[in-house]
Amino acid sequence: MSKKDNEPSPSPLARRDFFKAATTVAGAFVLGTGAETATAEANPQAAKPQPKPTAAPATKIVGKIKITVPVVDAANMKGGIFPMGTVMAPPSAKGANDRITIASIGVGGAGIGQGKLHLNSFIKEAEQRNTAVVAICDVYQPFVDETVAIAKTKQANVMGTNDYRKVLERKDIDAVIIATPEHWHGQISVHAMQAGKHVYCEKPLVRYIEEAWQVYDVAKSTKSVIQIGSQGCTDVRWHAAAKAIKDGALGKLVMGQGSYCRCNRNGEWNYQIPDSINATNFDWDLWLGSAPSRPFVSPKGAGNGAETARNDAGARFRRYRKYTDYSAGILGDLMPHRLHPFLIASGNPEFPTRVMSIGTHGVQNKDREVADTVQVMAEFPSGWSMLFIGSTVNEQGLPDLFRGEKATVYFGSTKVEVKPERPFSDEVEGFIVDTSAPELARFHPTEDVGAHERNWLEAIRKNDPMHCNCNIDLAVKAQVIISLAEMSQRRGKSMNFDAKTRKVTAG
Repeated sequence: MSKKDNEPSPSPLARRDFFKAATTVAGAFVLGTGAETATAEANPQAAKPQPKPTAAPATKIVGKIKITVPVVDAANMKGGIFPMGTVMAPPSAKGANDRITIASIGVGGAGIGQGKLHLNSFIKEAEQRNTAVVAICDVYQPFVDETVAIAKTKQANVMGTNDYRKVLERKDIDAVIIATPEHWHGQISVHAMQAGKHVYCEKPLVRYIEEAWQVYDVAKSTKSVIQIGSQGCTDVRWHAAAKAIKDGALGKLVMGQGSYCRCNRNGEWNYQIPDSINATNFDWDLWLGSAPSRPFVSPKGAGNGAETARNDAGARFRRYRKYTDYSAGILGDLMPHRLHPFLIASGNPEFPTRVMSIGTHGVQNKDREVADTVQVMAEFPSGWSMLFIGSTVNEQGLPDLFRGEKATVYFGSTKVEVKPERPFSDEVEGFIVDTSAPELARFHPTEDVGAHERNWLEAIRKNDPMHCNCNIDLAVKAQVIISLAEMSQRRGKSMNFDAKTRKVTAG
């Protein structure tokens, strides 16, 4: 990316800009513009071209911290470049008998919330895991109050805050769980690793492709242990299939196919909007972060599936996956459940060379900006391709399978089976793939969030980032596919990727 492309337009620096742009870690960070990364070509849906920002970055001194406004151009898929810390703290080393202290950033609330699910899991297994949740962070105060009370059932002193920087300032916190909306994943992950914390971040890795490189580069330089919350990666079936494919059971790998489809009569992601949201207990500007500014008007409440066409602050806060400012919809929420494991099962996770995608609004065309049905195709340099379909309006999906030149791998709920192709039935013998091989012993018999969390803790104690089943190497490859698929939908073109230069071009 050129310097010119990486500079924001002049804008006033309000309190929101402060939160968008910076984190402070025990006074150690001076924040400036992020390192330049490869530009992903993208296309706005608007008829006329979008102007490129040309002005120098706006800065402000707050105490001893230099603040720079991050670059955001969501219409062109060039969002999320945020300032980086210039000083990095080493991640904490933890032995097998050491307690790991954890902060939970983004906790959802009663009824929904992956963050709350993680919190409950760590509270329930605190003794077995030798962990303690000591801090809670969320922009909505009732969620903080509720989850601090839960955490205090196991830990007497639990801090509650709406500012993630206060969590990162604490040297006694070893690791953070990030379950915020997608547009916050990259910034908090990077700042946490720079503060010497290990990271468990919900999928997808980030909102925009440029952020993915920031997270990847910082993960490599700090050697922090980062796990992405695609828990299917801990399911033994995908690793067993990978072993069979690498052993040549299929001949040459040709194609993989899979899907993640739902059907909800209330409309997917139309969660409850609390009556109590107001300017006193909810920090709207902080929640928006790097996303475009929008006015806040205290919203009235709505039940699950009610008032689905709403577009106010309450709807965007609670139903954010419907809006492109904060989420890629199916591509960011549902596809990662298949995409990360599929890359594992291929036996050789690769960056794509080309991605094509279409997205339609066949049913839910008035209550959301993201598509309700998607199809994604990706090509890989070793010669195989992938097909994924996702839907929020019909739950009939494709069977998960990998096609080879001589045989096909089929995935059952608990087993993996290889069946020969008819012309090779005399040469290839079908078999049930052994999921109990010694090298597969560390994986779980089924997809399980708790097992995925424990895998992260094991990696921290082993001081081995690659021990994570959804480690940064795998996650960045999946994110490139996700981002290119979204670009392809917006542009109506296939998107090409060069892994050596990190360059994206339209086909």
